Amino acid sequence: MNLRRFNLHNSGGLVSDFVGRHAELNLLHKRLDRIAESGSGVAVALRGRRQVGKSRLVQEFCNRAGRPLVFHTAVKGSSPIEAVDSFCRDLRDSSLPVDRELVSQVAPGSWPDAFRALAAVLPAGPSIVVLDEVPWLTEQDPMFDGALQVAWDRLLRDRPVLLLLLGSDLHMMERLTAYDRPFFGRADNMVLGPLTPADTAQALGLDAADAVDAHLVCGGLPGILRAWPHGMPALQFIERECEDPASPLFSIPESTLLAEFPGPDQARRVLEAIGSGDRTQANIAASAGGRQGPLASGSLSPLLRRLVEEKRVVAVDEPCSTHPGKPALYRIADSNLRLYLAALRTAQEQARRGRAQAAFGMVARRWSSWRGRAVEPLVREALELAAASGLLPWPDAAVGGWWNRQFDPEVDLVGADRGPVARQLFFIGSVKWLGTPFDRHDLAALSRAAAQVPGFEPGSTELVAVSLSGTAAELGRDGLALTWGPADVLGAWQGS
Repeated sequence: MNLRRFNLHNSGGLVSDFVGRHAELNLLHKRLDRIAESGSGVAVALRGRRQVGKSRLVQEFCNRAGRPLVFHTAVKGSSPIEAVDSFCRDLRDSSLPVDRELVSQVAPGSWPDAFRALAAVLPAGPSIVVLDEVPWLTEQDPMFDGALQVAWDRLLRDRPVLLLLLGSDLHMMERLTAYDRPFFGRADNMVLGPLTPADTAQALGLDAADAVDAHLVCGGLPGILRAWPHGMPALQFIERECEDPASPLFSIPESTLLAEFPGPDQARRVLEAIGSGDRTQANIAASAGGRQGPLASGSLSPLLRRLVEEKRVVAVDEPCSTHPGKPALYRIADSNLRLYLAALRTAQEQARRGRAQAAFGMVARRWSSWRGRAVEPLVREALELAAASGLLPWPDAAVGGWWNRQFDPEVDLVGADRGPVARQLFFIGSVKWLGTPFDRHDLAALSRAAAQVPGFEPGSTELVAVSLSGTAAELGRDGLALTWGPADVLGAWQGS
């Protein structure tokens, strides 16, 4: 079976267990080729959020490479002695050593001895060493980073070995190679993001509109796609999964939430407030507070910074125009987790009680409003990609939105030369992701709203519309410089 293609079962079957990732596989193979040519080692630090498919990508790469390897996955909460012993067991059982007895002399809890044993069993030709969940190793033993650096410099760097360091804690993985840490300057940094909407469309065999819906539901997470029948629209998939409360649709975001926020602390309450639809700091403070009142700004601000900058689970949007604006708006960065907090978690509770129809009915009632808001960041990203690729009249446009303190109006799209404070606005736009086309009433509302955006210049700043159901025949192209539909949104990734 050629796993470079999207392999699908017969009609109604599930997506194969490996989807997309051609660019990432090529980058890893490029480094392995470099090792084979030079005889010197290469280290790669690969980070990405939980469930995004880091381990599966690296396993697929190893399978295709066909080189001797050891693949070690750390266990959270292990002691240093247990961690070293587990690594040595994996090393003994791997395809690296010719003589497994060379691994048996490692002192308990000694990473320097473990790395010396690794170096002793490396073959003469290219090989691969994978350490998965490296942040857990650094948590268990504060000496791990230093031992890894010494081993790399003295034992591994001049050998034909590809060292892959994987981790889901984005902040800690960035710290691993930061300038003040032992491994600084020694590893290439790679970030693995979710699968793209184009990957989702090709994997599921859906048309553009249904593919965008499916991508919003799965968040580009391979574990959910693997459970998704080929050709099935999003709502039909959700209805089917509501009969199974252990479905990946529920269990993957649930496990992510529990892994990142195991206890019901303030950070968890703040995240849940954002997930339930609170977007401003004042509203989040009110929802996340207790009987004593809203959460104090002195407590909330550092929590929001942690969720945005360290955990990367929350995104913050600022109004884009030629003048600084407020307030900043917060949203759950991953659309799958966003849907889970907004609707799927409650649906899962109903499903566990055997009330599948009630579970789906609740999701269906919230679907249109949730989808209309969730698609906006995806559309902005698509427009930025298209602009960067030269597919729009405004090269390298930064795309955001605009609102005032009263949220009257709230503009979906603002294209500018930079953001959030721009020198020039290229376009103002509206996203209408409903079952009716963008019509003259929508155009009139967009024109009124655009006039209030600081930096809008009549006759110079264009108007654009992005609509699920196209534009009304009465409009033609009058007044709109650009009209996009689902195929155009999807095409931004297909052409990138």
